[in-house]
Formats: sequence, C-alpha cells, structure tokens
Amino acid sequence: MADHNYRQTAASIIEVVGADNILSATHCATRLRLIVKDRNAIDEKKLETIPLVKGTFFNAGQYQIILGTGIVNKVYAEMETMGLKTVSKQEQDELIKNQQKGVKRLMRMLGDIFIPIIPVIAATGLFLGLKGCVFNDNVLGLFGASTTMIPDYVVTLVNVLTETAFAFLPAIICWSAFKVFGGTPVIGIVLGLMLVSPSLPNAYSVADPTSGVNAVMAFGVIPIVGCQGSVLTAILTALIGANLERKLRAVMPNALDLIMTPFVVMLVTFLVVILGIGPIMHTIELGIVDIVEFLVNLPLGIGGFLIGATYPLLVITGLHHTYTMIETSLLANTGFNPVITLCAMYGFANVGTCLAFFVKAKKESVRQTSIGAMLSQLFGISEPVLFGIQLRYNLRPLMIMLFTSGLGAAILSLLSIQSNSYGLAVLPSYLMYIYEWRQLIVYFMVSVFSVGLCFVLTCLFGIPKEVLVPDGGTPENDSHEIDSLMGENQKNDNRRTDSKELEITSPVNGKIIPLEKVNDPTFSKKVLGDGFAVIPSDGRIKAPVDGRIEAAYETGHAIGIVTGEGNEILIHIGIDTVEMQGQGFELLVKQGQTIRRGESIAKVNLETVRNAGKDNTVIVVFTSGESADNIKTETVVSAATETVCIMKGNRTEMET
Repeated sequence: MADHNYRQTAASIIEVVGADNILSATHCATRLRLIVKDRNAIDEKKLETIPLVKGTFFNAGQYQIILGTGIVNKVYAEMETMGLKTVSKQEQDELIKNQQKGVKRLMRMLGDIFIPIIPVIAATGLFLGLKGCVFNDNVLGLFGASTTMIPDYVVTLVNVLTETAFAFLPAIICWSAFKVFGGTPVIGIVLGLMLVSPSLPNAYSVADPTSGVNAVMAFGVIPIVGCQGSVLTAILTALIGANLERKLRAVMPNALDLIMTPFVVMLVTFLVVILGIGPIMHTIELGIVDIVEFLVNLPLGIGGFLIGATYPLLVITGLHHTYTMIETSLLANTGFNPVITLCAMYGFANVGTCLAFFVKAKKESVRQTSIGAMLSQLFGISEPVLFGIQLRYNLRPLMIMLFTSGLGAAILSLLSIQSNSYGLAVLPSYLMYIYEWRQLIVYFMVSVFSVGLCFVLTCLFGIPKEVLVPDGGTPENDSHEIDSLMGENQKNDNRRTDSKELEITSPVNGKIIPLEKVNDPTFSKKVLGDGFAVIPSDGRIKAPVDGRIEAAYETGHAIGIVTGEGNEILIHIGIDTVEMQGQGFELLVKQGQTIRRGESIAKVNLETVRNAGKDNTVIVVFTSGESADNIKTETVVSAATETVCIMKGNRTEMET
C-alpha cells in the first residue's frame, strides 16, 4: 500500500469528521479513537466509503474508526502531520467527563469516587455478616452457649475487623474524592480523619438518647458533632478542599507552596465543614427523626411505603444513622422495633438488582461487580450495590429498587410485622423475628417477594444498553451498520488468496470462547478477521505459533505476529485496555524478534485490569484473512500446550 493512500485516508477522515469537531485523537492496535464535539455532525455513510475504513462505532465517549493492525499507526502518523490535536490519556479522560452533563456527569463522578473503595466496604460487609450470625444468643443457644461465653480478646479482634472501615469511612471517601476533584489525596485523608476525630462527640452516640453524649456547642448556638457515616459531608469536604487547593497552588509562591498550601486548605476546610456544613447536617438529622416518627404512625401502609422508599436515599447521603435514635426509643418503650423492618426491604431489593445485572449483563467486569455486591448486601452492606450499580447506570435500577423497597415495607406495615432488635440486615435479619413463627414466616415471604419483584422489574426495565450487549458487544443498530459495512468492504476489496493450514494454541491459560461472544464489535463481527478468544485464568501471555514479532505496542496490550508462511496474527489483551497506558502490562518481546510457540511474550496483572473496569478477555485474530476451524469452544486449556483451532485457507493480501 503506497504511503499516499494512508495520507489520503487520514485527510478524508478529518474532512468527514470535521477538523473543528475533533477535540482529540489517539489510537490503539486496531482503531482510531476520536473525541468529538458533536457526534451527530458526522456523515457516517460517507465515512464508511473511505478506503481502509472497516467500520465505525461510538463507545465510552469516543468515536472509534476501525482501520486494522498496522494501518491505524500509519494513518494516525499522517494525521499528526496535519496539525490535528492530540492529548494525553489524562487529558482525554477529562474531555470525556466534560462532555457529560447533568445527572449522567453526577453519576460518573460518584462512580469514580466509590468504585475504588467498594472492595474494602464489601469485605467489611462479609465480616459484619459473620459477626451477626455467630455473636447472636439465639444461634448460640442452639448449642447451649451464649455471647457471654465469648472471650474478650475474640470480641476485640472481631470488632477491629468489622468496625474500622465504617469508623473511618469519611476519611476513605475524602481520600478518593480528593483524587476525583483534582486535589492531593493525602490532604483528603487527613481532613477525613479530622471529621471522625475521637475529640469530637461521636455522631452515633449523639443519636442514641441512652448514651448520655451530647453535641458540643460552639458560641452557644452551633452544635459540633463528629461526621461518622456521613457520606455527603465527606464528599462536600473533598469538593471544598480540592478546589481551594487548586486555587491556592496557582497563586502561592513556590517557596511557600509545600507547607502553606496544605496548612491553609486543612484549616479553612475543616472550620467551614465542622462549624457550617456539620451543624446543618445535624439539624437535618434531627428533622428526619421527627418525620420518621410521624410516618410510622400513618395508616394503610402509606407510612411504610414512604419509609421503605426513602431510606436508601438516606443511606446514600449517610443520614441513615439518625434512625438509631428512633429505634432505640421504640425498643426501650415497647420492646419492638418496626422501623428496621420497614427499612430492611431495600436490602432484599438490592439483591434482586444484583441478580438481574448478573443474569443480563454480558460484560464480565459488570457480572463480577454484581456478584461481589450481592455477597456484601446479603450481610447488610449496601454501598457496593448503590454506588457500583444503581447510581452508576442511569437511574432506572435505583428507581425500581426504591419502588420495590417501598412496596415490601408497605405490606409489612399492613401486617404489623416488627422485629425485637436492631442492627441486623438481610440474611442475619431473620434472627430478629424468630421470637414468633408468624412474624418470621411473613417477613421471610415478603423478603423473597421483594427480591423476585426487583429482579423481574430490573431485567425488564432497568438494564442499560451499555451492559446489555447481545453476543457482539454492541447494540443491534450498531451491529447492523457493521454488517452492512463489512458487505461493502468485501465487495470493494480486490484480493488474492493462498491456501494454508496451521495449528494454533492458546496464548494463555483459560477457557476458549467463540469470537462472537467478545464484548467489542471490532472483534465479534470479525471486522479484522476470524479467530477465537480466551477468558484468562492468569496473566502470562505466550506465543500461539512460531514466527516474528511484527508489532509490539509499548502499552503491552496488543502484539502482532507473522508466521514463516506470511500468516498474520493479532493477540489483543483485554478490551479498551489501551486506555490503561501500560498500567498492569509488561511487554517481554520487541519488534522484529523471532519467537517460538510457547515463549512468553507479555505479562498482565488481571486484577489491575479488573479494577480499571476493563474486560480482560484475550483475543486472537487472523488479520491476514484465514478462517478459524474446529475451535474448541467452552474448553479450559493451558497456554501453548494443545491445539485449540486450525487456521485454514484463504490467506488474503491487498493488491497494490
């Protein structure tokens, strides 16, 4: 292919997309990735007629133009000479964020804050669940034991495991939010620790009328209370602190910046929060107490529905601990606690949400998040579901969960179901109703109903298109466009073929799946060629054939191999992993190097890929046009040890 064709392709792409419409450009192993001002301004049909363009689609805020291995590098290089703006990965992410507006931008921001801390919260949830089951007199009584028989040192160790993450939750949130808002994370974590300093009255103790702990009054009128469990206060603290830090660093002399900027940020932010935002939140909490007491007494289940539907919103903001005051008062005066019964249904509804996403989602990372969030929710920790799923994907899953939670609470209210304790949720919560068989049976039936209803409604109305991807990783309209485009390209290509057969082994340990199941239309629709994919069980990538390294990307996410017979094979590690800029990847070969089948060519940290929210599927594509025959799909194999498919016939080359 002559060089001027690459230049002509680059010029044509810029002309059709619009030079002024392109905010930034980058590329991966197979496609050009553009961030554009207005996607609708692009004449896609005209773009598809440009030579070398094999397909287009829009995903993750990027307009992606499929060109193919080797070609994309040359076209991108030509675009750079034409004065097109290119930016770093960090700048590109910022551009994508800035393009999002309103609720969608808010949801992305919350997701960026909470996704890094979800694993810790989920693990703590499991600890709490085990504690709730074991440290329960009703359970221990079955074995002739009681909680008084548990040694003090065991209680202490278990308390450390179960209480640390939530005792310092504002600090964890401030650390993560400071990063999202562009501040220094270590300043954030110190500010978060100040919010829960033991010198301040504990928020939970202040909320408990039996504790004897009261708020400290500043100037005789401003209540000062710790911010234990207050999610919203922690986020506002980070927002104020990070913005103040950025402004100070822009004007602070270099000689003073190292010390004075953190000093001023921590001083001003802490005082604003503890004397301003904190007291406001405390006042709001006291108002919530009055509202809940009023709602509990409403007839016909109306109060139950309102409490059940609004309680999850209080969990999101961190105001839910105010219910402790009401629950404690009810238990002290009546021996029963109907409030926690009404609030409990949202946990079961959350389980239904997780099951729906696990069943319907095609993206492996979403399925993993769903099952992890569900395990955490079963033992009472809801943040992974709320922030990892419901607030992350539009608002439909959240609205469905709120409705289901309210309906379940209304039924329980009508049937006068109430617990004889508090502090247990979802699976352990059944222990609070074993004092009377009718209470336990009705509570169990309504909880199962809540799980089932939320599951069905979420499956029908709450799964977003970005995770509901049939077989190919793209919505049907995009698949149709790519099918049509492939037909046109095949008609227009002038090709010659050679007949070859070659045994191909797996490049990594794992399970073989057909290419059609890959969550990316470039591969699943075989725009670049036939092949297969592997769901990896480890991160050691090995050569599936003998050959020469034709392309070795510095990011380590893609490697091109050419065999002695001229067959071209692309090994692509993960989907959209080029965006990780090499983080978690280690390239073990270089371009032009001769390699043997089974030789290690790259390493990838699968945990790093998962934490980045990327699919880690390893894809093998025959980019020179051969077909993949006798693929051992759904088979678990070891890397480079057995044949998983035959590369067969029809090696094609573009005539020049």
